[in-house]
Amino acid sequence: MVSVKNLKEFAELAGVSTATASRALTGSGRVSDETRKRISALAEKLGYQPNIAARNLRTQRTMTIGVLVPLGHEALQHLSDPFFNTMTGFLADAFAENGYDMLLSRVLPRNDRWMDRFIASGRVDGIIVVGQSDQFHIIETVSRRYRPMVVWGGHSPGQHHCSIGSDNRLGGRLAAMHLVERGCTRIAYAGPVDGSEFGERIDGARMAVLEAGLPPLQELPTHFEPDAAYADVRQKLETLSEMPDGIVAGSDVTAISVIRALRDLGRRVPDDVRVIGYDGLPIGEHMSPPLSTIDQQLRHGAQLLTETLLRRIGGEETASQQIEPRLIVRASS
Repeated sequence: MVSVKNLKEFAELAGVSTATASRALTGSGRVSDETRKRISALAEKLGYQPNIAARNLRTQRTMTIGVLVPLGHEALQHLSDPFFNTMTGFLADAFAENGYDMLLSRVLPRNDRWMDRFIASGRVDGIIVVGQSDQFHIIETVSRRYRPMVVWGGHSPGQHHCSIGSDNRLGGRLAAMHLVERGCTRIAYAGPVDGSEFGERIDGARMAVLEAGLPPLQELPTHFEPDAAYADVRQKLETLSEMPDGIVAGSDVTAISVIRALRDLGRRVPDDVRVIGYDGLPIGEHMSPPLSTIDQQLRHGAQLLTETLLRRIGGEETASQQIEPRLIVRASS
């Protein structure tokens, strides 16, 4: 059997360039299926395995992307939260399709240097930050000196960092308008209120309620974590002189807690109170009743985040993008 010492020798035997051989063997970059299969079959026959560590050392690439989830707004929230599970799963799929691994980190910021320490570790080629949390000013500062970074979140006028996210103000508006169209006249918002993303959702809902000529949107602030959100919603609903007939939840996870609290208070959904969530998580379809929601198109968002970050890693300039949210009507409203 022929002994192959390195990628150059293997590529010569395969009759392709070293770049094509590398892409075919690592599953990164564009190579035809026919070429990939032929090269893989030859590598298996010869028992050749490329030295990925050596390649990374030469190219000064780790082929790893860091995903940071800052939770300065809510220490109770965990990566097991269905939103984070869904988004990081979609990101991992998108990374793998481009030949990258994922390094995931939940961050409880204790000072302004939390992102700098991660960057200085040299373990990743770029960073995706999932959610701006209450760390907008830190993200802005770091983005001016570290280019390969993209953020899942809202976009503010004059913002420097590159962000991909749904139009939260439009989403909140769509949610409240749907309840108005369903005949609701006493509409409340239940959910987190801190951070630009949730603030924009509330603003959109307020606008829709105001334009409909209804009483002002009632706000029921809650924690993110489901059990804490349930306790918050139940306590607040019990103290109201009049129960809302429609509730816009700040997230799908919060909507699930809202429905649970309403049931425990003897209220039926949607007969007594209509509920709509926000995110478009797969779990919403399997609720009883199935959850109406504002779909952020998270899979599409993960693809955009990945494509944009890879362009920035390659030295390109990229602009922020907003994804138009979609109303999904199910039985809860």
